[in-house]
Amino acid sequence: MRRRAFRPLWGVVFATAVLFAGGPSVGFPQGGATVVTALDRYLEGLVSWRAEFTQSTTDARGRSRPVQEGLLVVQRPGRFRWEIRSSGTPASQAAQVMVADGKNLWFYDRDLDQVTVKPTGGALTATPAMLLAGTVPLRERFDVAATGRRGGLDWVKVLPRGLDAEFREARFGFAGLELRRLELDDKLGQQVVLSFRGGVRNPALPPATLRFETPAGADQIGKPAP
Repeated sequence: MRRRAFRPLWGVVFATAVLFAGGPSVGFPQGGATVVTALDRYLEGLVSWRAEFTQSTTDARGRSRPVQEGLLVVQRPGRFRWEIRSSGTPASQAAQVMVADGKNLWFYDRDLDQVTVKPTGGALTATPAMLLAGTVPLRERFDVAATGRRGGLDWVKVLPRGLDAEFREARFGFAGLELRRLELDDKLGQQVVLSFRGGVRNPALPPATLRFETPAGADQIGKPAP
């Protein structure tokens, strides 16, 4: 069976999960004062989050890819479920699923009928995914700045400081305490735009939501932590 490297969903998953699954965020000093962004206000008191999204992708040559839909569920610190599917496809037929269950990171590709798994400590060491464990403050590895209002949203720009980051720049658009939009530029020149809808702040999440079981007959690569 054909295999591929363990880099599914690249910076979109990791950039989003940096915000939701990491440790607390605080404003950074500027001229002796603390600058509080929409991101800081959003993260204050955030325990869990659930939202559906629409994803559009434009490659480095300006060509658009088919629109995709998905679901993101996060429980801080360090757990999330990310599903993505073709537009119009039932939610039960997700093409790709990624689950961080607190011990392992699982990725399932339906087309390949393949599951890849790595212990969280080994899978999430690269910036910015390392923040999923909640052990590194956001601004220790990222520059975060408010960039004003655009399109009726308050925008916050996140720039990774490390050269090994999965993305070059991420822009998060907030409406009050609700994340509505994510624009992400990756290091290959692609731009991904996610529009979130139906977001629920601090929902009670059934334990099964953040667990993963390898589908019967699927090829599993890697060994999970016990």
